[in-house]
Amino acid sequence: MSLTVLKPGLLTTLQDGGRPGHAALGVGRAGVMDWPAWRLANALVGNGPDEAALEFTLVGPTLRFERTTMIALTGAITDARVGQQALPGWTGCIVPAGSVLQLGGMRDGCRGYLAVRGGFALAPVLGSRSTDLHARMGPFGGRALQAGDRLAIGDGAPLPGLATIEVPQLLRWGLDPQPWFDYGRAPLALLRGHHFHQLDDASQRALFENTFAISKDSNRTASRLDGHRLNLRRPLELVSEATVPGTLQLPPAGQPILLQAEAPVTGGYPRIGQLAAVDLARLAQRRPGDTISFRETTLAEATQRLARRRLRLQRLLDRIERRLESA
Repeated sequence: MSLTVLKPGLLTTLQDGGRPGHAALGVGRAGVMDWPAWRLANALVGNGPDEAALEFTLVGPTLRFERTTMIALTGAITDARVGQQALPGWTGCIVPAGSVLQLGGMRDGCRGYLAVRGGFALAPVLGSRSTDLHARMGPFGGRALQAGDRLAIGDGAPLPGLATIEVPQLLRWGLDPQPWFDYGRAPLALLRGHHFHQLDDASQRALFENTFAISKDSNRTASRLDGHRLNLRRPLELVSEATVPGTLQLPPAGQPILLQAEAPVTGGYPRIGQLAAVDLARLAQRRPGDTISFRETTLAEATQRLARRRLRLQRLLDRIERRLESA
């Protein structure tokens, strides 16, 4: 059982939770950019929490399913259809054998997720099926999907009575994306970094008072921020130090770089801030040209917000599991 990529979209990759624990070897985590969207997509098709899904950016792929398959779309709101039938996001859908799923542009946001019941049966690399484009590691040699690629689908629980359907069948219920998608574009929470006090006074104020635009040169490694130039009090001579997703670096040109899922494990630029982990998913949905701003936070507040989100997410995952079992 498999699906075939007819058109790859702008950037489509296999992603799961990543490969943590290998930084000492110089291997970054990679993995999904929007963690809650990925977890909820898998939950809606009855998968376990670690299954890989397709992550697509701005314009989605066109895919052909060889057999009847249950799918779910989450993340950015995407124009999706099978034939003339439009498919909504944030719910489960069973598509018949031979279906061609067309995922077009996104009405809002930057990244979408497609999960299939049974997951993708591809060999893991260092315990993960994530694609690390920067390191060329993962499925298909660490590259994005291309037309003609075939992805094997794992064996999920059977779908009684649905093997011979001829049109897509939707679940009678779905999820409200509002709690999991940053429609309001609220400021992102930022902690002061190790070198924050090396910024001059005007730049310290500008970091939290000004807005920045996501550069067109941004990718899964980092979001480059255009806008107010930030300056150091004096040039710094630094050795490379540890970095993680969310680290805000300041290159010599004065335009900050906010590291993303494929962040390198070390970097030599001044580290002027650290994005709260709970806001990484919100950053992942900002597309080139979108503006962002920062508000100052503390480690205690950032930790509490992350714990509350984890609790809300787990409660929702449990409810989805019970609902599917009773269907």
